Amino acid sequence: MTRNVHGANDEPGSDGAMDQMSAEDISAAAVESFKGCSSMRLRELMQSLISHLHAFVIETELTPEEWLAGIEFLTATGKKCTENRQEFILLSDTLGVSMVLDAVNHRLGPLATESTVLGPFYVPDSPIRELGESISLIEGNGEPAIVSGTVRNEAGEPIGGAILDVWQNSVRGTYAVQDPSERQDNLRGRFRTGKDGRFWFWSVRPTDYAIPDDGPVGDMLRATNRHPWRPAHLHLIASAPGYETLVTHLFDDESAYLDSDAVFGVKHSLICHFERHAPAEQGGPKGAVTDWYSLERDIVLSEVMK
Repeated sequence: MTRNVHGANDEPGSDGAMDQMSAEDISAAAVESFKGCSSMRLRELMQSLISHLHAFVIETELTPEEWLAGIEFLTATGKKCTENRQEFILLSDTLGVSMVLDAVNHRLGPLATESTVLGPFYVPDSPIRELGESISLIEGNGEPAIVSGTVRNEAGEPIGGAILDVWQNSVRGTYAVQDPSERQDNLRGRFRTGKDGRFWFWSVRPTDYAIPDDGPVGDMLRATNRHPWRPAHLHLIASAPGYETLVTHLFDDESAYLDSDAVFGVKHSLICHFERHAPAEQGGPKGAVTDWYSLERDIVLSEVMK
């Protein structure tokens, strides 16, 4: 008795019934259909994706109604995307996929600063600023803070000419890119380290904020009793010729959400302390009338593997 191309028997069984094609038969056929793909990597990705997706359907005994709800959710996610908002990145972040992807692809040296997610609000080509300038360009962004340190390699040698691309949210809980009426260069900028690897710039102390939850991702969080909050942090990309580009955060150690980050981005080594200073204390912003903060934090890069 031979099995036809669809996996069903040509002849009835002993009880007179035709053998039924199983879910496992269908899954195996779908995986096999990609064997002719000329790209080995694409074939591997598609066959693995099909295997795991089908296994999920079989394991959970997914219903047609649940599958349709999932399709509608993904459709709504796509419709929520705009030039300034990437709902699929937000979904990837909140499902922990972005951080798993980061862990798989950024196995840095043991002494290097750890990496974390890029986030959905990065804007390339931020303005080049002089060391010591402020990225806080309008009133009401938050409490003044100076951030400084040295970019160096794992041997402790300073890296001159490294580029630091920094950005953050305001005390209002939003990034400039989320508000078209705001200065789009507010709270972001790029700095080049000196020959000694040093950098310093003024900004504001970061504050906790909620990721946008007015779309499908927010619906998912509410349906699963999860909150949308991220702990206070400063974004930073550090790059230099001959070194692995580092995407990371500097987290405020007084945040209430360090243990429950909505996007799973916190790593213990990235938690920092912002030191409080009185207005008149030396080193503060000119004419300060309120407390200000300072953060000293070195950034360690790994050399590109040859």
